[in-house]
Amino acid sequence: MSEQAQVEIPNAISETIGSEPRRAVTLQAAGSCPTCAATAQLESQASAPQCAYVIGHIEPRHPTLGLEKEARQAIARAGTTKDTDREVMSKMLKDSGNKYLVRQLCWVLLIQGIEHYILLPRDGDYQPLIDAYRAEPNPGDLELVIGMRGRIAPPTMCNGLQVPILFFDQIYAFDRKSLLDAIPKPKEADAKKFTSAAGEMLDRIVDPNNAGATDADRALNYLAVRYDRIYSLAAEQFAGNGSLASVNVLPSPLSGTRRIVDVVFTFVDRATDVPSKYFVRVDVTECYPFLVSKMVPYYDR
Repeated sequence: MSEQAQVEIPNAISETIGSEPRRAVTLQAAGSCPTCAATAQLESQASAPQCAYVIGHIEPRHPTLGLEKEARQAIARAGTTKDTDREVMSKMLKDSGNKYLVRQLCWVLLIQGIEHYILLPRDGDYQPLIDAYRAEPNPGDLELVIGMRGRIAPPTMCNGLQVPILFFDQIYAFDRKSLLDAIPKPKEADAKKFTSAAGEMLDRIVDPNNAGATDADRALNYLAVRYDRIYSLAAEQFAGNGSLASVNVLPSPLSGTRRIVDVVFTFVDRATDVPSKYFVRVDVTECYPFLVSKMVPYYDR
């Protein structure tokens, strides 16, 4: 893979990346669920919605005791089973007869275990949320969510949880191991050390402080899933006794009619303390960032 190429995303993502984004349509009628009127109003009143490009983990929650009891009754109607709780939940969500429950659940996006968003589909299609729920989860499960960040949810929407609503257009489910395994490794590189170095770079980006809403956050998250060179650079620097000192996102001098940022990676030699810097340019004007220029050495202006 050339330096300019994007990361080969694991199958869970690669099957859908490149497809046409879903067309945004009006949310369902306010009477279809107890929170739709409030959420539709929030979306329509949002004076300056922000693009969001977020890496986190999605989990459904029951917003009320009544809905939890109703979900239990739906599970009971399916009969006895030896499945785990998550397997039972997965089957319940996929049952077309339970769409009314799916629409009324609180779908929460967590980043490193911290609640950041309540998710709602802009086109009324909840299937991406159903598909993101794993019957057999692992700690490395991740989802990339792309959409528009709205206002803070009202306290009645999700059992008192007051975080921003994210009206999503697309969700890609993958896992940390598959992403790291998909990164092309140089022939001369030690596979185990390369994966370890790539994992450390990914963990620096997928951070609780990265909510995927600022230009800097969106640029970093884009690079994490689309540009493998950041991982090979980390592996090269670690192998050469370098330490990752910082990752900074700066306004690019190329910015004009478009918003372009320079993502600067600073490494410091552990023996000499001499820094070396590299940067890549990303266009973050719209909700779908893209690469402007490949990784090259960076010199302070």
